[in-house]
Amino acid sequence: MRLLGLDPGLRHTGWGVIESQGSRLRYVADGAIHSDGGLPLAQRLVQLHDGLTEVIRLYRPDAAAVEETFVNKNPTSTLKLGLARGVVLVVPALAGLPVAEYPANLIKKSVVGAGHAGKEQVQMMVRMLLPGCELATADAADALAVAICHAHHDATARRWGGSAAPTLKTQEGGVR
Repeated sequence: MRLLGLDPGLRHTGWGVIESQGSRLRYVADGAIHSDGGLPLAQRLVQLHDGLTEVIRLYRPDAAAVEETFVNKNPTSTLKLGLARGVVLVVPALAGLPVAEYPANLIKKSVVGAGHAGKEQVQMMVRMLLPGCELATADAADALAVAICHAHHDATARRWGGSAAPTLKTQEGGVR
């Protein structure tokens, strides 16, 4: 199964593609989509949409997973991140992909073994779990971690006899 991990951001949205067969993971590609801070917000969102659409067209994933957003102290920044996150959720959904969401602490715990691991620890484990990965940016490393987390949770759910991890939020907001 080919998985697309996404780390949403208005300035930089990281993406990472892996293949998962049982407990085996294989690196495919990673990168980041950058929006032009000098453009109006709507045009920046279009840049994210078009960039993600191209990633999906090029790598043809079977599913996508997105890091859940934390709320920060600045409401304007939180709102803009939420708008970018909306684009990151809707593009794979429009492409017909199932979209799972994971909180940052679960992603870190899945990859490193500790929910409060630092970025350096996450990047080191991503490199260990995906030999040959390039880690184009820190956002791409985070996106690969999201994909790894989804691979682990999806594989577990399949072993339990389900088709998806039972506690994941769907893009419709429900729980499956």
